[in-house]
Amino acid sequence: MWTALVQAEALAAALGKPGVAVVDCRFDLADTGKGERAWREARVPGARYAHLDRDLGRPSGDPRDGRHPWPSPEAFAATLARWGIGRDTRVVAYDDGSGAIAARLWCLLHMHGHERAAVLDGGWERWRELDLPVEAGTPPAIPEAAAPARTRLAPAPPLRDQALLDADAVQAHLDAGGLLLDARAAPRFRGEVEPLDRKAGHVPGAVNRPFADNLGADGRFKPPGVLAREFEALLAGRDPGSLVAMCGSGVTACHHLLAMAHAGLPVGRLYAGSWSGWIGDPARPVATNA
Repeated sequence: MWTALVQAEALAAALGKPGVAVVDCRFDLADTGKGERAWREARVPGARYAHLDRDLGRPSGDPRDGRHPWPSPEAFAATLARWGIGRDTRVVAYDDGSGAIAARLWCLLHMHGHERAAVLDGGWERWRELDLPVEAGTPPAIPEAAAPARTRLAPAPPLRDQALLDADAVQAHLDAGGLLLDARAAPRFRGEVEPLDRKAGHVPGAVNRPFADNLGADGRFKPPGVLAREFEALLAGRDPGSLVAMCGSGVTACHHLLAMAHAGLPVGRLYAGSWSGWIGDPARPVATNA
C-alpha cells in the first residue's frame, strides 16, 4: 500500500509507471538552496523538488507560528497540482537519508487524507548505495490540466480533525495528562545548547525521544515490532492517537508520526509551532535539564 515506508528496490521497479510520483525533499537549514542544487545535479528519475520553506511551509510574521509554519490547504493543494499529484497518486518522498524532511511531506499528505504516501527508507543515501538509476537537470513542468479530472485534488483538501495543535491546546493536553513527545536531540531538549532558536530548553512536562531513535544502525527505520514496543512504553497505556509530537519547528516531529504509522499504531498529532513557536510567546514557561 506504500502508506508509511517504501524500500528502494520497490520504488525502482515502479519508476515510470502511471500514478507514481517521487518528491525530493533534501534540505539544509544552514544553506537553504543546497538541497535544490543537489536535486538538479542528481536525483531519483522523475523526482520533483520540495523546498521546506517554499513548498512545505509558509511565511508568517507571527513568532508563535514557529520557524516553519504549516502551509494553508489552498497553497498545499496548488503545490500538489504543480507536481501532478492527484487523489489516486502514489507519492514517495525522500531526503538525504534519515527521512526527517521527507516525513514532513508525508505528514502533510497524511493529515490531508492522502493515505497513499510513503517515505523512501534510507533515502537518497540508500538509493545511491544500491547504484539505482539517477537523472540530472530540470524536468519539464507538469501541466495541471494534463491530469484526469477524477485524480485532481480538491481546491482545499480538508485537514484531519484536531491533527494540529497550537500552544494553548498543547498546554491543555499536558494538563490532562497527555504525552508531548519532543523529537530534538537530548542536549537541545535539556537546554545545554541551542543552535537555532533564541531560547534554550523545553516545554515543561514534555518527554524527549530524539527522532534518530527511530532508526537502526544502518540508517533505516527499525522493524515495526520494535518501534511499537518503544512507543507503547512511552505511552504507558495512553491512546497512541492522543500523542502530540513536537520538535524545533514542526519538521522532525513528523518523523515520530511516520514511525508510528510504520509500527502499525494510530498516528498521533502535531504541535506545528513546536519549540520555536512556544518561545514566540515570552509568557510561556521554559524548563531545562531533565
